[in-house]
Amino acid sequence: MKRLLKNKGYITLMSAQAISSIGDWLSIVAIITLVGLKWEASPLEVSFVFLCLAVPMALFGPVAGIVADRFNRKTLMIVSDVVRAGLILLLTVASSLWMVYATLLAVGIFSSLFIPAKNGKLKEIVAEEDMKGAMSITSMIDSSTKILGPLVSGLLVTVFGAQQVFMIDSATFAVSAVILLFIPNAVPHELSKTEGAQESFKKEFVLGFSFIKSSRFMLVGLTLVGLSLLILQMADSQLIVLIRELTYASPDLFGYLVTGSGLGMFTAGFLLAKKTDYNPYPLMLLGVCGIGASFGMMGLLTHYDFGYSILWAPGLGFTGGFSASLIFVPFQATVQVSSPVHMTGRVFGVLNSVMTTATIIGPLLGGWIATIIGVVPTFTITASLLVLVSLIGFLTKRKVERGNADVSTSKQRTPEATTS
Repeated sequence: MKRLLKNKGYITLMSAQAISSIGDWLSIVAIITLVGLKWEASPLEVSFVFLCLAVPMALFGPVAGIVADRFNRKTLMIVSDVVRAGLILLLTVASSLWMVYATLLAVGIFSSLFIPAKNGKLKEIVAEEDMKGAMSITSMIDSSTKILGPLVSGLLVTVFGAQQVFMIDSATFAVSAVILLFIPNAVPHELSKTEGAQESFKKEFVLGFSFIKSSRFMLVGLTLVGLSLLILQMADSQLIVLIRELTYASPDLFGYLVTGSGLGMFTAGFLLAKKTDYNPYPLMLLGVCGIGASFGMMGLLTHYDFGYSILWAPGLGFTGGFSASLIFVPFQATVQVSSPVHMTGRVFGVLNSVMTTATIIGPLLGGWIATIIGVVPTFTITASLLVLVSLIGFLTKRKVERGNADVSTSKQRTPEATTS
């Protein structure tokens, strides 16, 4: 932890991430509140908001990962921030769902470029022995902004309106771009020495996917994460619709729920940063079960129109967020540690593509099911499936954990690629 705090490149990168993430949550809560409550969009229309951000990641994720490995990652991040700053301003004049969808699609395209570039840059500037701690701190920053963003957004939307929130979000991207100027320049990539500049994108994608297949933990872990994301997005994308079912639901309740979720994620990230010698797979399974239990209770309490939603909604958001960190932080930290620096972009490009494909199918399926049978049964089905997945995972735990040796072997085979 102390080494990370002395790492100027890492602190600079995390500062930029924190500022832009706050802006992200400001605009997301504003959009969901505007579309879900003020415009009273249908469950399927609400799902499209999430889809517009997820589709570009699924379609362009692998290609963006290759680009992040080929070109200067610092430059790619700055360009992505500047373009997104301009695009977010378009939401200030949006007067229809289609304008919102089109803008978010464009934002999603440049976000799909930023994420693998950031992960690759993280690998450049952080030593391997500090990577688990770095990923946990990154999660803590994300969750902290998830706490602050919705609270501030709810206040700003109430006082000034959604348009001003979008302008603030645009400014955060611009500030992030300026901070990124001070990140250390790129280190030489092994790619230029071993694969050549003329390597085809298709072959590089296959190379990244082959690296994932070489580790049983990576392959099974990605399957677990993807399947869990698909199921939980069925309910997660319908939270605003579930809140509408309550008799005494305030417009701020969604923001409080998201804030509770962020606090849970922060707490889990803090604990994982303090103790980095964890076994990732059991934690991931526990997280899947925890999210299922949280969603199940949300559906049950809403069905009975239970009072004091201002207390139980953020509380269940906390347990859901805590559980989510138990899934994603250990998995991404293990992948980051085991991936050579010259392949980080490609590996995370493939992972992000698979994961966001799940986030595309999940909201569509959730919106369709909620429209047909109702939002409360949708939460019940989602909760049951998540608990079932975790039980299956625990039954097959021994076979998967034997694949952890593959991760260690991979690290030993590529020590020269991880030095900067």
